[in-house]
Amino acid sequence: MNIAFMTVSLPIDEETFQEIQQLSQFVKEIDRCAYAKALNLSLLKKAFSRGFCILAYDENTNALVACITAVDKIGLDTYEWSMLVDPMYRDAGIDETFLSLLSKAFKERRAMGELVALHANDLYGRKILKKYGYTYSFSESTFEAEAEMAEMHHSAYIRPFNELTDLEPLIEIYREAFGDLREESLELIALNKNGPGRVIWVAEMDGEVAGTITTVQEELNQWITSLAVHPRHRRKGIANALLHWAKDFAYRSSIKRVLLDVEMENEEALSVYQKAGFHMSNQLDFYVYGEY
Repeated sequence: MNIAFMTVSLPIDEETFQEIQQLSQFVKEIDRCAYAKALNLSLLKKAFSRGFCILAYDENTNALVACITAVDKIGLDTYEWSMLVDPMYRDAGIDETFLSLLSKAFKERRAMGELVALHANDLYGRKILKKYGYTYSFSESTFEAEAEMAEMHHSAYIRPFNELTDLEPLIEIYREAFGDLREESLELIALNKNGPGRVIWVAEMDGEVAGTITTVQEELNQWITSLAVHPRHRRKGIANALLHWAKDFAYRSSIKRVLLDVEMENEEALSVYQKAGFHMSNQLDFYVYGEY
């Protein structure tokens, strides 16, 4: 069995994207695991995406039989990657070559860190990561809800972010909610303000910015990220109001599904999302190299 390997930078071309998508669907039907989210499939051919793919082809059939996708999702030279191998090729030693090429690609790109995404039911992937010294770090679930028209009864006034008046309050909220340094907050704001399809919203209450949420349109879906409420305004229903606003904004934008990711250990956030009508649809486990 002859396997040819190649590394290509993001964004990838349409033909390569279709090959990865078809492989993902084929393996999903065998393993009963949805691999598209772990592979960051929706980002691979976006013009703004940074990262690379490692591809393995059977030279006899010219078919793609395995791939690694690695995406620098936040522009900090930290790559989230995942591996997919056709079950018929899992004993062909592909994993050893893959990890060697992955290490080489990280060095060439001067990567600052890596995080491995794995579908919660991916037994093969978990076996490979254990073999090469990766350990479990945390789990993240995707929650989703139907877009719907919402009547806003909350006293908070929700509006688009205004950099002239809202920058410092937003930095403070990110620091209190996420523990971000000022530089990290500025990078997050720049990403959420300038990224394609992204809108930062703020909730104003009692004359000050009390909370925030960012909506991200990706094709037929709308994602929610960076939901945060200042400690002075928690337990006032602001997070719930922002979530309903996001569902209403999606509805008015002719989008049917609203999705978000949340760490499974964050019980408070899970409760907020469930109360706002979101339910879990997928779970990824994340691994880091060495002892955690």
